[in-house]
Amino acid sequence: MVKAIRIHQLGGPEVMKWEEVEIGEPKDGEIRVKNKAIGVNFIDVYYRKGVYNTSLPFTPGMEAVGVVTAVGPGLTGRRVGDVVAYASNAIGSYSEEQILPANVVVTVPDSMDCAVAASVMLKGMTAHMLLRRTFKVEAGHTILVHAAAGGVGSLLCQWANAIGATVIGTVSTEEKAAQATQDGCRHVIVSTKEDFVKRVSEITDGKGVNVVYDSIGKDTFNGSLSCLTTRGYMVSYGQSSGKPDPVPLSDLASKSLFLTRPSLFQYNSTRDELLQSAGELFAAVGSGMIKVRVNHTYRLSEAGRAHEDLEARRTTGSVVLIPDE
Repeated sequence: MVKAIRIHQLGGPEVMKWEEVEIGEPKDGEIRVKNKAIGVNFIDVYYRKGVYNTSLPFTPGMEAVGVVTAVGPGLTGRRVGDVVAYASNAIGSYSEEQILPANVVVTVPDSMDCAVAASVMLKGMTAHMLLRRTFKVEAGHTILVHAAAGGVGSLLCQWANAIGATVIGTVSTEEKAAQATQDGCRHVIVSTKEDFVKRVSEITDGKGVNVVYDSIGKDTFNGSLSCLTTRGYMVSYGQSSGKPDPVPLSDLASKSLFLTRPSLFQYNSTRDELLQSAGELFAAVGSGMIKVRVNHTYRLSEAGRAHEDLEARRTTGSVVLIPDE
């Protein structure tokens, strides 16, 4: 038996229970992993609340780093003792140990700390997807990143700045504005004090931005569309404030806008895509192009408190759970 966070009913952080579970042994094509560090993401909140559906009861979590403790019969390419990372839709990482399909994990570079790797897999590959594949940001582009001091936002700003784009970021506090500036935002908008649509228009001399990366949803969606230049891309990849209201297709016509709602797991649907995405991410971290801030760590048993802080926007950078000793 191992300990894990279990959710038996949907709701607030209080529904997350610390319980013993039986996980068994790996079958064909599977490995057993003892987790060393577990990444916390807003998508975990969506599952806990029922925004995304899964069967009850369940263990949340979609990324972790750990050590392989057993391999399934006949499996090649993985050995006991390998340090591996994963970010996939095989939820269940809020656990001391877990069984995983071997084809969803990647080897962690020896030089990379487990907490850093765990915090950057899902967020980092999401940033890679957004910047390099959903809309390929190039030098000279001007982009708008909402929640610029958040886990994905911080990586987006650093990576886009390194590419040579002009980055405009929105944040909720002056403290977060300072971090966004450090992360490469040339212009930072404190959205609780300023109208971001008006400020983007002023910053761009009325031209608008090439792409908006919006993880907030309902509160920012329509304003984000207004910030785009002709043939601009509206990339909606989250909804921390709720689902956006429906948008008539005709609303996109005045500037021939593009609208997309990408999911990482459709972009990393093959093993080759996963390896390319993780490889480019690890290279960016290893070279110093992007710096990963693990600003908040909690014991795995305190995952509910981590969710409370995340939802209250009391966190910046990455949040990591460490299994209890």
